Amino acid sequence: MSTIPQDLFGIHTRAMDLWQRRAEVLANNLANADTPGYLARDVDFRKALAAAGGSAGGNLPLETTSAGQIGDVSNTGTNGTALAYRVPTQPSMDGNTVDAQVEQADFAANSVHYQASLSFITAQIHMLRTAITGGQS
Repeated sequence: MSTIPQDLFGIHTRAMDLWQRRAEVLANNLANADTPGYLARDVDFRKALAAAGGSAGGNLPLETTSAGQIGDVSNTGTNGTALAYRVPTQPSMDGNTVDAQVEQADFAANSVHYQASLSFITAQIHMLRTAITGGQS
């Protein structure tokens, strides 16, 4: 009897969720680049991925009996990803901390990471398909 692995694609499925969430946050920052008082936010990918993995560092995830017990709900993304405020590189008169050039560079780097994870998953699917069909298309 063969066993099917629970997670064929490793950590890449969770990584893609985080890359996608970070793209949303960065796009939101860019959209509010001219909004007075807007504070730029970002996802700390390493911390979020460690939390998604559950076993990183030997820590167990916290469990709650009702929503809103632990942490600030308004500081949490749609999939539970904690957001952090960016430290501004230069002050602005209107209190906005978005640096459009930094945001655009981070957005481009984020899309490269997303594409890399997607390419890995695509290669895994291709490899499985080849194994199933015996190399015949």
